[in-house]
Amino acid sequence: MPVFQLNTELFFPDPDQFQADGLVAIGGDLRPERLLLAYQRGIFPWCSPEDPLLWWSPDPRAILRLEGFKKSKSLRNILNRGVFELRIDTEFERVIRACSERGEEGTWISEDFVKGYCQLHELGFAHSIESWKDGELVGGLYGVSIGGLFYGESMFSRVSNASKVALAHLVEGLRTLGFEGLDCQLMNDHLASLGAEHISRAAFLKMQERAMKRETVRGNWTDLDAFQKAAAP
Repeated sequence: MPVFQLNTELFFPDPDQFQADGLVAIGGDLRPERLLLAYQRGIFPWCSPEDPLLWWSPDPRAILRLEGFKKSKSLRNILNRGVFELRIDTEFERVIRACSERGEEGTWISEDFVKGYCQLHELGFAHSIESWKDGELVGGLYGVSIGGLFYGESMFSRVSNASKVALAHLVEGLRTLGFEGLDCQLMNDHLASLGAEHISRAAFLKMQERAMKRETVRGNWTDLDAFQKAAAP
């Protein structure tokens, strides 16, 4: 099926109609209304700086089932020792900008992406999970939460294991809240080592359909009880 050309109308085609590489649409913008619609349809934006805005729903999809998160012995030790201070939603823009500085892996996070996701954060749909050490932000991740799914976008680490600790914190909090899972979008060796797995696009869309029946935990998550418990050693 040909790739859909977006215009000013808020619309996305059904992603299950498209090929395995997952390219669904081209163009459009990153205003919050379009981003929310995309995520609710199982679609996310991703492109190189030289490319137009591209929208994807890959088949297969990388998913981290919360019960399948793998904590290595060394990670468990770091968590038990409380090496990092865990915070949530205190420095969202700093986190996304730090992710954008990760060499080639972060170059797709343009100023338009920063602006769009910061607006989602202000609306209570996008969140940052942060690892701090000696008063410095040293690692973290950000993503979008709608219904019972968290859509992970990117992570960064300036100190060894800082991003893994942030991910462990997120997984525990989402598990406490009863989330369906954590969408990792595209698989890599790092995610696989942490327990991410491939599922078909059809299975992902069914998971998402269930997740969308849950009420969105919207707003700033700083003082959310689930994450206060998750941060405890």
